[in-house]
Amino acid sequence: MAEAPRGELAIRTVAMPSDTNPAGDIFGGWIMAQMDLAGGIGAAARAGGRVATVSCTDMAFLKPVKVGDVVCVYCDLARIGRTSLTLHVEAWVLRHGQGERIRVTAADFTYVALDEQGRPRPVGG
Repeated sequence: MAEAPRGELAIRTVAMPSDTNPAGDIFGGWIMAQMDLAGGIGAAARAGGRVATVSCTDMAFLKPVKVGDVVCVYCDLARIGRTSLTLHVEAWVLRHGQGERIRVTAADFTYVALDEQGRPRPVGG
């Protein structure tokens, strides 16, 4: 049985030429930004409001992303604290939008829930 993404699809986008590094592959920072956006969407929904990224751990770039790949980012809630939550975030690609999904990277992103003044607040409160 083929490996499957962990969690729910949060965003899907196409890797474009403007997102490449000098080697012609998609820049790792662009992939990380897509993962942070996806995680932020999930974290804000679960926290019930504004969140800010606190950390990203265990980032592993497994395979390159190419121009034209459809990048699909999946999120799975890993931990909830009093004011923070951690999501496991995976990026998968469909090479040129076709074929089998390939996992290209994964990491754990931690977010803190913020109140209107930008101070930590209880998750969901």
